[in-house]
Amino acid sequence: MMFPSDTVFGVFLVSQLCIGVPGNLFLFLLYMHTFSVQRHVKRLMDPIFSHLTLANTLTITFTLTPHIASSFGVRQFLDDVGCKTVLYVFRVTRGVSICTTSLLSAFQAITVSPRNSKWAWLKFKLTTWTCPFFLFFWVINMLIYIHTIETVTATRNLTLVGYGYVHPYCQTRQLGNHKSETFLSVILFHDLVFVPLMIGTSLYMVNLLYRHHRRAQHLHSARVSSQTSPEHKATRTILLLVSCFVVFYFSNNYLTLYSFYAHKKIPMLAGLIGVLSSCYPTICPFLLMKNNKIVSQFTSSFSQ
Repeated sequence: MMFPSDTVFGVFLVSQLCIGVPGNLFLFLLYMHTFSVQRHVKRLMDPIFSHLTLANTLTITFTLTPHIASSFGVRQFLDDVGCKTVLYVFRVTRGVSICTTSLLSAFQAITVSPRNSKWAWLKFKLTTWTCPFFLFFWVINMLIYIHTIETVTATRNLTLVGYGYVHPYCQTRQLGNHKSETFLSVILFHDLVFVPLMIGTSLYMVNLLYRHHRRAQHLHSARVSSQTSPEHKATRTILLLVSCFVVFYFSNNYLTLYSFYAHKKIPMLAGLIGVLSSCYPTICPFLLMKNNKIVSQFTSSFSQ
């Protein structure tokens, strides 16, 4: 039986899907057009932006689609193969998104670092390292989440009791405590590498912006001191992006762990986890559009 609240929640999820996927696809296609046609306006960060939007598109699609079907009362939407595919792709692309956001923050910190900084020599290596980093992110996350394929099956019982992952159509089966502990340890190590790197480089950029602001206050010309360089505008955008990521990341992880260890599962909690998992990918493209020259040139071409 489907309740009105389920329908309202389903409409909300559809709205999130219809906002997040077109937003990310728009930026991705715009960057692809820039790479192929307008190479003279390409920036160092653009390949990272395009890679992030691609990962976000896949994350939103494979996260929200099952929850939308469940909200509208669709039964047996996924079988065993469907559950393994959906959750594996979701986990891999979410991991890639974490890695890419961390890379974006680190690269921007290196870009805006002073010339006498110990990180300055890395500026000349950034363009050659970008694609190898992308390949590494996909391979490492695909290897980590193979465990998902082994443990996930379609839900057999309507009421789930005991430890396990909460999902409208899928459940986890235990392969042994040793394998589960190893899997959780690998995920923890993965996040302890990339999330602190993201936060650390963000704090470094905050410090640079603060020092720049203090120097600007000593300038005699009010007009010059009020100007903001494109690099610092990009830095503020990325700081806002990282801040949103951290908030949704820790909120989602807390609820996921709570639901995993809860003795009796709460179906509505699965939907809330799905919303939190897709909030950052949905907001991301619209934050990237802020002060983006490629987007400004595209929109100005229609106003002429």
